[in-house]
Amino acid sequence: MPEPSSAGPVELSERVHLLDALRGFALLGVFVSNSLSWFSGRTLLPNEQAQALAAPMLEAVVRQLYAFFVDQKFVTLFSLLFGMGFALQMTRAEGRGTSIVPVYRRRLLVLLGIGLVHMFALWVGDILSTYALVGFVLLLFRQRSDRTVLTWVAVLFVVLPLTLSIAQRFGPELLHGKEAAEAAAKATRDLEAAHRTAFLTGLSSESVLTSQKANALFAWQNLPNPGRPIWLCIILGRFLLGLWTGRMKLLEDVERHRKLLVRVMAWGLGVGSAVATLSLVLYLRSRGAPGGPWGQTSQPPWMVGMRTLREVGYLFMGCGYAAAFALLFQKERWRKVLGVLTPAGRMALTLYLTQSVISIALYDGWGLGLVGHTPPSRTVLLCLGVFATQVAFSHWWLARFRFGPVEWLWRSLTYGRLQPMRLAPAGEARAAH
Repeated sequence: MPEPSSAGPVELSERVHLLDALRGFALLGVFVSNSLSWFSGRTLLPNEQAQALAAPMLEAVVRQLYAFFVDQKFVTLFSLLFGMGFALQMTRAEGRGTSIVPVYRRRLLVLLGIGLVHMFALWVGDILSTYALVGFVLLLFRQRSDRTVLTWVAVLFVVLPLTLSIAQRFGPELLHGKEAAEAAAKATRDLEAAHRTAFLTGLSSESVLTSQKANALFAWQNLPNPGRPIWLCIILGRFLLGLWTGRMKLLEDVERHRKLLVRVMAWGLGVGSAVATLSLVLYLRSRGAPGGPWGQTSQPPWMVGMRTLREVGYLFMGCGYAAAFALLFQKERWRKVLGVLTPAGRMALTLYLTQSVISIALYDGWGLGLVGHTPPSRTVLLCLGVFATQVAFSHWWLARFRFGPVEWLWRSLTYGRLQPMRLAPAGEARAAH
């Protein structure tokens, strides 16, 4: 087994710029999703208030465009990129004759620590800790065949989520009877609503300490969420599909796989759009139903499979986005446009965490106090403004340094030594070369 000192982070010359640019693109969509759902407080508002904010025509249009094109699609894309990154690191480790396991385990442990600090000290919606935990399971598939990996993708996306959804929907009725099950479900919904109300009250406080205590409490209360096993299955399924994509080098050698990527784009966007349209129609039909959209009290039995269907739709759309982005990136004019996102993708971890810091300053009561008051259109404009500033900052920073600040910390802790941070002056770099 190699010593930690024999390993090191990827050099700039080894980076796949398409993947970096695509990661920056995904980060923008994730930021919009997090802002519309959580930072703005929409998920925490009573149903009537949330609908009132989106009632004007402009807001309704923005909301539906978000639901169709953005919601969960970019999170899916981000997860796929995690799996692709794992495949790339594994291939390079094998090329050096070393094992990826020791370094990758340390890498995941550090990411888990960063994620837990982020979740409890900053923002409840952290995804880093979940990625780290699921990443340990991903390691078990590093030597599995492509057929095994793709079989597990199907199991994790369809079989297990559908089985768990059916068990959660009908199991309590079979065990305790319909009335008892409905009473328990109502009590659970009431408790969740009380937690959301308390969280929103905490975020509206003018005290930073009060807001962050409310965040930590809400994060703790949501750890035993019954939907978490399904969520973990889906994330692992995305990772595995990304692993297979990385093994096939679909985005490392786009020209060789152009025909396949064109088909992936067509099928991905086509099936994803069809599922999004169906979801939108069902959502609009259920808005006035008791319990709100997708509420337990308004769901007919056949709706139990809708979550699985939507997740499959998200996966198709995310793959379609990735293929379309890769094909456009091969055109010189488009590469110049999309390449603007490359530095943001290289320091995505830093930007993701700073998005939380900036957002709680914008929305929490001790900051600008916008939580619960911004309609969708204004939230999206704020996102675009913040992200444009972050992209400009990432260009400035990476012109001077090798890594983003948090990326540098992550690598230094992973490899057990401080990584060189500053870029060498041009003259020195040419001499070394």
